[in-house]
Amino acid sequence: MNTENQAIISKVPEITLLFWIIKILATTLGETGGDAVSMSMDLGYLVGTGIFSLLFLLAIVAQVSAKVFHPALYWLTIVASTTVGTTLADFADRSLGFGYVGGTMLLTALLITSFVLWYRSLGSIAVESVSSPKAEVFYWITIMFSQTLGTALGDWTADTAGMGYIGGTILFSSMLAAVTAAYYWTKISPTLLFWAAFILTRPLGAVVGDFLDKPLDEGGLELSRYAASATLIILMLFFIFAFSHKPATRAH
Repeated sequence: MNTENQAIISKVPEITLLFWIIKILATTLGETGGDAVSMSMDLGYLVGTGIFSLLFLLAIVAQVSAKVFHPALYWLTIVASTTVGTTLADFADRSLGFGYVGGTMLLTALLITSFVLWYRSLGSIAVESVSSPKAEVFYWITIMFSQTLGTALGDWTADTAGMGYIGGTILFSSMLAAVTAAYYWTKISPTLLFWAAFILTRPLGAVVGDFLDKPLDEGGLELSRYAASATLIILMLFFIFAFSHKPATRAH
């Protein structure tokens, strides 16, 4: 076989509309699920972060050890990253006193550092290049920082900036629409646009999740965090198993 034409199968899914639907559901679940453990169960942000960090670590080990792409395992790891992102951001912003602005700046710096180290080490941060254990580790570390940043950014927009949950939802949805338009009608790097969209789905999920479960007097619907999380899990499972979910590939 001519190795120059061989297709290298990535350990991440093909980027389609299905991917973005499940990603938004996952980020919303991360908010309701994280809040369910830290607030509804009254375990606190630190304990919640410890629980979800362990789950995230175990999921990464399973994901990196897998020989082929498994949709359920991949999305389990995404959910683990977004739940740990929720509790970690809340712990840093509220318990450690960084505040939303300070937390957002710190996490932005960590995310940029992750991208730089990844690119310098492997020469690409494209999703299609995630086909080796080293690339996967960089990929998941970057995702964890992006999920945590998204939580802080979403909370800052809804609370500190005073836009509320509906205002935040409109803002981040509009930004995602702009990224989509740029993908189809500009020559901006698809890799750059992918990561912009990936990051923006997290604050969108954060404000939507808060809108679902926050009290009525705070602008939310005051739904049960457990019921909201269960509904989101069912929807995710439906989209994962009811539709074709292929891994990304790239020419070698």
